[in-house]
Amino acid sequence: MALIALAADKGSPGVTTAAVALAAVWPRRVLLAEADPAGGDLVYRSAAAHGGPLNPNTGMLSIAATARRGLVPDQLWDHVQPLSGGLEVLVGLGIAEQAAGLAGLWPTLGRAFNSLADSPHAAADVIADCGRISGDTPAVELFPHAALVLLISRTEPEALARVRDRAAALAGKLHGGSRGAASLGTPMIGVVLIADTGTAGKLASQVNDMLVHAQTGARVVGTIADDPAGADQLAGRKRGRLDKSLLIRSARKVAADLYQQYGAAWAASAQANQAPQAHHAPHAPGQMQGHAGAGA
Repeated sequence: MALIALAADKGSPGVTTAAVALAAVWPRRVLLAEADPAGGDLVYRSAAAHGGPLNPNTGMLSIAATARRGLVPDQLWDHVQPLSGGLEVLVGLGIAEQAAGLAGLWPTLGRAFNSLADSPHAAADVIADCGRISGDTPAVELFPHAALVLLISRTEPEALARVRDRAAALAGKLHGGSRGAASLGTPMIGVVLIADTGTAGKLASQVNDMLVHAQTGARVVGTIADDPAGADQLAGRKRGRLDKSLLIRSARKVAADLYQQYGAAWAASAQANQAPQAHHAPHAPGQMQGHAGAGA
């Protein structure tokens, strides 16, 4: 099991929606961490499991004091809140100014997120929503501890050019330079495209060729449907069968593909450090009806 960090170069391509959708359909127990230094969104758009609002003071804000004294991975659960539907969330900061309280602690958080996979008591993968990473955002300090860094991008030409350049810059930062077609560094840098389902396959192939040709060290790992109605359902702004939406169906495929390709390696790593545990079943599709985080 592993830490999977999601981020974008610029604009609002849908990182939070992608992170929640992937977490909702992830095939093992998962913790969704709002690790955007600019602040989180779920406290404003999602309901807690008890039906009321999420507590904005329990999450990344409350974990800052704990982390300064050292952070054991299982302590993360003390700061987690369940959403309506059951998804477990580490709620993000309220405003960007609160990020000062986490100064110097991002590597500590990265290690804890990564090591939660090896917990003998409550192991889980962590999907971290890191927001936009242009400039000197401290969330990048989580990336060396991740198994995957997924850059979320829309498909306009300028967005694809930016994700290409951002992937190359990250490869230089994380791997010490650009990588050739047969040489991928760790953590792997993947690109997830937010695309119309009718053109998604062709676009994914074209963008992957571009990334390889530019020796970015990144690969397209999947596409998530550009589905505004599904995104509204996921955020609780609209009712409907979320599990039947293009958004969730495409997110399920990305999650399954990622886990099929990398899950065995993650599981082997975890099993080497802990006793075998019971398999965590995915959330029931019937729960995926309302607010963000409903399982599928």
